[in-house]
Amino acid sequence: MKLPSTFTSQMQDILQDEFDSFLESYDKMPHNGLRVNTLKITPQEFEQKFSSPLEPVPWIENGFIYQEQGVSRHPYYYAGLYYLQEPSAMTPANRLEVKPGDYVLDLCAAPGGKATELGSRLRGQGLLVANDLSNSRAKALLKNLELAGIPNIYVTSENPEKMVSLFPVFFDKILVDAPCSGEGMFRKEPKMIGYWEENGPEYYSKIQKELILQAADMLRPGGKLLYSTCTFSTLENEDTIQWLLDNRPNMHLVPMQGYPGFASGQKGLKECVRIFPHRMEGEGHFLALLEKEENGSCPKRKRGKSDKLPKEAEDFLEHCTGLPSGKNYCYRIQDDRVYMVGTEDSMPDKLRYLRTGLLLGTCKKNRFEPSQALAMALERNGFDSCISFSADDGRTIRYLKGETLDVSDLLTSSHKKGWQLVCVDGFPLGWAKLAGTSLKNKYYAGWRWQ
Repeated sequence: MKLPSTFTSQMQDILQDEFDSFLESYDKMPHNGLRVNTLKITPQEFEQKFSSPLEPVPWIENGFIYQEQGVSRHPYYYAGLYYLQEPSAMTPANRLEVKPGDYVLDLCAAPGGKATELGSRLRGQGLLVANDLSNSRAKALLKNLELAGIPNIYVTSENPEKMVSLFPVFFDKILVDAPCSGEGMFRKEPKMIGYWEENGPEYYSKIQKELILQAADMLRPGGKLLYSTCTFSTLENEDTIQWLLDNRPNMHLVPMQGYPGFASGQKGLKECVRIFPHRMEGEGHFLALLEKEENGSCPKRKRGKSDKLPKEAEDFLEHCTGLPSGKNYCYRIQDDRVYMVGTEDSMPDKLRYLRTGLLLGTCKKNRFEPSQALAMALERNGFDSCISFSADDGRTIRYLKGETLDVSDLLTSSHKKGWQLVCVDGFPLGWAKLAGTSLKNKYYAGWRWQ
């Protein structure tokens, strides 16, 4: 691989004696990774169930490296049991220390690799605002969040500058995986070199400095912000962090969970972490964890009132298990669509939303039609009438393609005419309707196996 001379000169200054080992890493193949969705399954159970050989990512408890192709064509992928993600890219969301009940913002979230991990750690409590300025990228983000079964989401496509005015000191945790020149991805995606030559570190540095200040202003006192990039440039990394420290004196760096392969930051910012491909089984990455001082006031979150749930929706939801419930959740009715949201979400109206909470379904002519998102948010066999195929049953893929299926061999006295939750090994895939021994397919057309 021919690397730009300006880039290699920069890396020689950063790495010194390690520079030759760094260059040699470009002759090696990049690693393919997948991250298990712990909202649905434990890493240990997944490893036992999954047919392809896996190697653990040693610094990520739910990360694995895989060798075989076709992992994105496995039924478990369609069940939201895992997300395909390069090993180093798993690190930022892993090190942000999100816990259930937090109010979390992923400011530059598409396509959702980090947002899905943040959401799974919330365990359905608190909320996740996942934003991306690009509307088309935000649509892919929404799909990945719903595929992962995360109920407490707000997906937005908004300018961060506008968000600051609407969310002053609002979030407990914020992730800024900033747009960058992509130097750390040269090995995995060589086309990034051409993009780098068009728009290098100087171009992105201005954007990053704006984003990190905006994020800091949306953070509550005592909250944590994790800034990350997939580049090596000190201009985009340490200089951005120093810019924040100089302009927001109430912010300070804090150590994050370490690993023997991590390298410390440059320019005296030792708490920062650098990941180099010659040291670890992953591509280049930079991370910095910051905390806002405890002193300072913040607005109290307001409680909202629940809309009256239509009877047809109420009757249907009584047959579902695994949804958030209790006084922390309520319902919103918009036109004929029914949503579940948190009672203290306090979300403003003046944003471009792609999704507000969990879309449960649609009420039409006194009947309720459940959504694909609802199916994915349910627990295993989470409806009182389920049809579950094994992963190697050919009908599983045929269902994902949208076909009508004969299920006479799977029917028992507990199966009722009408709506069925279709599963693979108990994990929800979507909906269908049972008529006699035929399963009429209701899998969401936009997600079908192609």
